[in-house]
Amino acid sequence: MTVTAIVGANWGDEGKGKVTDVLAVKSSYVVRYQGGSNAGHTIINDFGKFALHMLPSGVFYPDVTNIIGPGTALDIGVLLSELEELSARGVPAPKLMISDRAQIVLPIHRLLDELEEQRLGSNSFGSTKRGIAPFYADKYLKVGIQAADLLDPLRLKNRLEHVLQSKNVLLQHFYGQPPIQAEAWMPELQEQAKRLAPYIGDTTSLLHKAYRRGENILLEGQLGALRDPDHGVYPFTTSSSTLAGYATVGAGLPPYAIEEIIAVTKAYSSCVGAGPFVSELYGEQAEELRKRGGDAGEYGVTTGRPRRVGWFDAVATRYGCRMQGATSVVLTNLDVLGYLDEIKVCVGYETTGGVMEEFPITSKLEGATPVFKTLPGWKCEISDVTDYDELPDAARQYIEWMESEIGVPIKTVSVGPRRDQVINR
Repeated sequence: MTVTAIVGANWGDEGKGKVTDVLAVKSSYVVRYQGGSNAGHTIINDFGKFALHMLPSGVFYPDVTNIIGPGTALDIGVLLSELEELSARGVPAPKLMISDRAQIVLPIHRLLDELEEQRLGSNSFGSTKRGIAPFYADKYLKVGIQAADLLDPLRLKNRLEHVLQSKNVLLQHFYGQPPIQAEAWMPELQEQAKRLAPYIGDTTSLLHKAYRRGENILLEGQLGALRDPDHGVYPFTTSSSTLAGYATVGAGLPPYAIEEIIAVTKAYSSCVGAGPFVSELYGEQAEELRKRGGDAGEYGVTTGRPRRVGWFDAVATRYGCRMQGATSVVLTNLDVLGYLDEIKVCVGYETTGGVMEEFPITSKLEGATPVFKTLPGWKCEISDVTDYDELPDAARQYIEWMESEIGVPIKTVSVGPRRDQVINR
């Protein structure tokens, strides 16, 4: 393992945080390379249970350097709050570096995100209201503010005034809100700048040197392939690329650096947010799976919203692994299915044009119904199993069927939320 990307094969919420936490022990660097505080990674270790939204999942290892890369949406308030929580709960201060090129999520981004979701009403995209879409819009409009700008008060004020020119027109004449003055934000941003200053630096040069030395680097993705704005269920996507192909860009490494791409998928399907979800369950079946899912059930780490849940979708997962370029798969939450006599899996989509076995564009997903296959359940607890051969026959058959469907080797199986609840094949 030199440079490894850990990415999601589905809609997000697959368990990437645990996988990163497990692999970080053998790594020198863990890098967040896209997204912001709009999704969370749940980690359970000797210090307790944590929900990280901004910090990389390697912060529990004192020898690991954790990096916020230039491709991320840096929410300063969330970052500082998480550092304070780690300290309060006895976690040693992590090694942390923030790219001087990473851009800042501003209060205006969160405000516009919330106002737009309110305006859209029932047609909303299920935003977490963390300001991500307005942030990335400003980034590509070239009016964003970089972390380095925080250390230059005059430049910071000028950049704020520039971004607020158009935003105040929007606030007043579209949303009916009062305008905002740059001066109102300067004291808080300058105070935050003092606290962040020790962490801000040239992470790109640092990672290039580490790469040339052959050190192990983990690139930690956020959300999953089906939330990618180019290849996902657009427009029900996030605003940054969730694919491993973007990982070296967002981290600041050469494009050929990644040697292994680990795609993470659950033994069933789940997602937070709007959009078509073909294998979705409803009613009592959904609630039972949601209640049993993971350590505290299937509820969004960031929003607390009940996750939509469904049977494993081979069509979507095969596509997600393909888009990620997965070299191996980690299967999570297999233990959750131990209460079922039989388990349905989605193997195709019934549409007006016939059965589809390839993941289609969003317009063809809407109105599609699942084609199911039924596999036997194992009806027992497997969370203490540590050896693959000790799994029940039906559980191994489930894994091997899944592997043949997605066309990528499943090298690791997670049977619980703890670090030690992992089976290597």
